[in-house]
Amino acid sequence: MVKSASRPSLRTDAGRALAADPAWSLRALARAASRRLDAATGETGLGSAQFALLCLIASARDDRLADLAARAGVDPSTLSRTLAPLERDGWIEIAVVEADRRRRAVWLTETGATRLAAALPAYRREAEALSAALSAVATDWRTLAGAVERAPRLDTNAN
Repeated sequence: MVKSASRPSLRTDAGRALAADPAWSLRALARAASRRLDAATGETGLGSAQFALLCLIASARDDRLADLAARAGVDPSTLSRTLAPLERDGWIEIAVVEADRRRRAVWLTETGATRLAAALPAYRREAEALSAALSAVATDWRTLAGAVERAPRLDTNAN
C-alpha cells in the first residue's frame, strides 16, 4: 500500500510543529548558551546554572527564599530543591529566621562568594561574546521574555 502524497503523515505534521515551536527553539538556544557559559566558568567548579543561582542570591535585596523564588520565576519548593546542592557544597546557607519560623533566608557563604567572584570575569567575557553574536535577534532578553508573557493567548475552549 502506498501512502497518499496529498495527506500529511503524523511524522510530517509533528516535524513541522516542532520546527515551528518557539519554546523548543528557545530551549535549544538556552542549552547552547549554557554549554558555552559552562565552559567559561568550568575551571571555577561552577556550571552556568549554579553561577546564575549564586548571582541571584548575591544580588538580592531581600534574602527570603520566597522572594528569590519569585525573582527566579519558580515556586519556593522548586528553588529549595535546586539550592540543596549549593548548600551541601557549602556555597550558600539556608536558615529559618527565628523571628518568623515560616521565613527562610538564603545567603552566600565566604566560599560561595569567593567562587562567584572567581567565575565573574570569564562569565562576563563569554556573556558579552554571546550577546554580541545574538544582538541581531534581541538585545534585551528580559524584554523578550516579557513580550512572550504578554502575547495574546488563543481561546483553548473554542471549537
